[in-house]
Amino acid sequence: MTTEEQDAKFEDFALPKPLLSALTNIGFSSATPIQNASLPFSLSDYDITGQAQTGTGKTAAFLITILTQQWENPRRGGTKPGSPRALILAPTRELALQIEADAIELSSHIDCHVVTVVGGMDINKQRDSLHAKPLDILVATPGRLLDFVQRRDIHLKDCEILVIDEADRMLDMGFIPDVRRIVYQTPHKKQRQTLFFSATFNEAVMRLAASWTLAPEHVVIEPDQVASDTVDQQFWLVSNKEKRETLARFMKSQSPTRTIVFVNRRDQTRDLHAYLTKKGVNCEQLSGEVPQAKRIRTLDRFKSGEISTLVATDVAGRGIHVDNISHVINFHLPEDPEDYVHRIGRTGRAGNEGVAVSFVDETEAFSLPDIEEYLGHQVKCIQPPI
Repeated sequence: MTTEEQDAKFEDFALPKPLLSALTNIGFSSATPIQNASLPFSLSDYDITGQAQTGTGKTAAFLITILTQQWENPRRGGTKPGSPRALILAPTRELALQIEADAIELSSHIDCHVVTVVGGMDINKQRDSLHAKPLDILVATPGRLLDFVQRRDIHLKDCEILVIDEADRMLDMGFIPDVRRIVYQTPHKKQRQTLFFSATFNEAVMRLAASWTLAPEHVVIEPDQVASDTVDQQFWLVSNKEKRETLARFMKSQSPTRTIVFVNRRDQTRDLHAYLTKKGVNCEQLSGEVPQAKRIRTLDRFKSGEISTLVATDVAGRGIHVDNISHVINFHLPEDPEDYVHRIGRTGRAGNEGVAVSFVDETEAFSLPDIEEYLGHQVKCIQPPI
């Protein structure tokens, strides 16, 4: 089914009062289209295959389902340590940690033990958390989860709800063999509920959905447009040798409140961060080579406003939810036009206006036709207005 946006209140779904209180505290009152379309089925134990973009509220949709089901069906008797009632698989550490934060926030009035296991963080601390008390929700990336399963620290035979988030991203990153091994560790699909989400449903993703779900309700939320009209998209013609100076001049003259500057490679992140720091820009870098603990601290400082600018690779392009980002700068145009939309989607959220500036140099101009085709219209390149 394809659903248009409707104004549905969370009270309409007969959710537990503690969960409604948490939603109210967070400031959520009306359901987003993906929540409105999926919750009637997921709360009734149906499997779901949901097609929705990042930022549409699908994380809350599956967390509301999990918390409601667990509230209405309390755990019976003792369980083996490390046996989650719900398992959420995510392709990246950043997305897994964001899901954990959302789960903790939504369960603030419910006794719910949430644990995340991801690579790049202290495995012994994660093991201690797994065994601290009965495990209600486990959020995991595939590789680290398999490590724990092989160590017999995690047991998935009592899993009641399985969530596979960003399945297309799992496929692109080569995680499907690991995910398949994990799914086989859980109860048969007739004995569990499966919620399967993906931004796209090509033939390969459809095959996975068919294998892992049972007669699912397919929910499709079509975006009104590829890029939000709350984002002012600007394309600046800048030669490669002038890009760094132009960026520094922009940051100094405009003083944007909260900015993400995207580059394509880790070494570019290092070099640009060093240059901007010398120019007095209050910034930090975020890429795969930065240790995970530091990445978390950096994101926290960025969210709090302690630092105003992130220089990042696309590791920050998906699954990171930071409010009130005023500017996105594409210092390099991405090779994949879909990544362009994910990048600029970091700003102009929740009805706020944002600015996305893309630097177009002699080489990267060849990427523009693909971006124009994906956007569905031509873009106008201008000289930097600074």
